[in-house]
Amino acid sequence: MHLAIYLLLGATSVVGLAFIVERSWSLRWSKVVPPEITASLAACRSRTDVQALCRVCEAKPSPLGRLLLFAATHLDWPKDDNVDALQSAARHEIVQLERGLVVLEIIVGIAPLLGLVGTIAGMMTVFRDVGQAGLNDAAALAQGIALILNATLMGLLIAIPSLIFWSYFSKKVEVFAVEMEALCDEFVRRQYQEIGSGVSGLASGEAGSGPPPVLSSVSRKVITKPRPVTAKPQTPDAI
Repeated sequence: MHLAIYLLLGATSVVGLAFIVERSWSLRWSKVVPPEITASLAACRSRTDVQALCRVCEAKPSPLGRLLLFAATHLDWPKDDNVDALQSAARHEIVQLERGLVVLEIIVGIAPLLGLVGTIAGMMTVFRDVGQAGLNDAAALAQGIALILNATLMGLLIAIPSLIFWSYFSKKVEVFAVEMEALCDEFVRRQYQEIGSGVSGLASGEAGSGPPPVLSSVSRKVITKPRPVTAKPQTPDAI
């Protein structure tokens, strides 16, 4: 049983180390939020610059690049629909960034328990031998107890680094999520703000470019009072 416990502890340490190395390589700023994409995003001020941003995002595959490409390809949608779809895509990207962290969390929990199981199993064996042979050699008993406590030590040495890296990676994923949310929100707000300003400018232009109000022909007529008709007095000759 001791051998099985030590083998499990060894396998746990190898798996934990593999995920620590893999997450350290994947959760880099240059891989999640490439500086080339952030620079192109800062220069993207209008719809004409979106194509250049998409080319940079395709050249630098990353979670941020995929989110910006998703938002750019759905700019013809209403803003609320685009934002809702972008939030769903962002949740998927965050889940991908958290991949492997659950393994480290499990290792943090089971490594000390495996060490404790090995220690308890070893103590049971030692005390069984003491019960059969008696306390004739106290030094051998102390040496045996020291050896079986190695399992607990190994479990703690595996769990402590796993806990440190799990906490570090979880916080880093949270920082990535906030940064990508801010960048994507800035991109969407800027693009739809341009649409709104263009529509308002068009409306104001139509209102100001029309002909000035003119008077109708009816209002231009001068209404004059009819002259009073005075009858000539009849003379006697006319009669």
